[in-house]
Amino acid sequence: MTILVTGAAGFIGMHVAAALLERGETVIGLDNLNDYYDPTLKQARVERLQERAGFRFVRADIASAEAVSGIFRSNPAIDRVVHLAAQAGVRYSLTNPEAYIQTNLVGHFNMLEACRHHRGLRHLVYASSSSVYGGNTKLPFAVEDHVDQPVSLYAATKAADELMSHCYSHLYGFPSTGLRFFTVYGPWGRPDMSAFIFTRAILRGEPITVFNRGDMRRDFTYVDDIVAGVVAALDRPPSASGGATPHRRYNLGNNHAEPLLRFIEAIERATNHKAIIELAEMQPGDVKETYADIETARRDIGFVPRTSIDEGIPRFVAWFRQYHGL
Repeated sequence: MTILVTGAAGFIGMHVAAALLERGETVIGLDNLNDYYDPTLKQARVERLQERAGFRFVRADIASAEAVSGIFRSNPAIDRVVHLAAQAGVRYSLTNPEAYIQTNLVGHFNMLEACRHHRGLRHLVYASSSSVYGGNTKLPFAVEDHVDQPVSLYAATKAADELMSHCYSHLYGFPSTGLRFFTVYGPWGRPDMSAFIFTRAILRGEPITVFNRGDMRRDFTYVDDIVAGVVAALDRPPSASGGATPHRRYNLGNNHAEPLLRFIEAIERATNHKAIIELAEMQPGDVKETYADIETARRDIGFVPRTSIDEGIPRFVAWFRQYHGL
């Protein structure tokens, strides 16, 4: 049988596909290799996957219904889907909102439609985000909390994806699971994320901008822990027993809110360079703190994060140096 991984050229997608290949799965990786950030990095991720047996790459855009349905028609052995393709980034949604509508709403809808018409589908696992908690002030964020106060369009599209997925699972009976990722970092990370931005600037001796004058906390989660959670969720599709809708949502986070300045200090230690910090006010669409309650994920899928930033940041910096030939 075959697993379709969308967003396979992305940061988390590459790592998930690699983990599935490692355990002997057949994987079709789908990505459109767009230019939201340097496509060279995306291509390098794909090339790493293509070195492994059992992987095939398809370049396509999930915003095209015909492309998505065609992949399923051409590959009847697909029985599980890990849908990670999305337009990411809170700040980019302020300047290019259409990208979020096309990829996160239209693209997610196309995936749901293809899944409901595909015979033999056992489980759809899809990426949501801690951003759905928006303006919530109760900490830690729990999956039972309301998510009706988004503070960015990105967050609104991810919350909508969860609602659409619940509806499709209710109407058509196929199991689906949404995973709310909390500030993922690690080797092969995206250039628009804080670990990459800070490391690059610190090594170049350039200043870094720290918003809300440094008064921010994030539940930084190492990519290997996220991958373990994704695979565990994939292996445990929700049940429809007792008339329940076979749809679940889980937080995947480190279960520890770190001060942003301590995160920067970890990068300083790993690079052996001092950061030049420029304090700034909070940006629109941003939130002061994220913190994941992972008890439901621990109970249902055995999710246990194991990597602190003191372990994860040096691994990221080592990859960064090697990738950039530093």
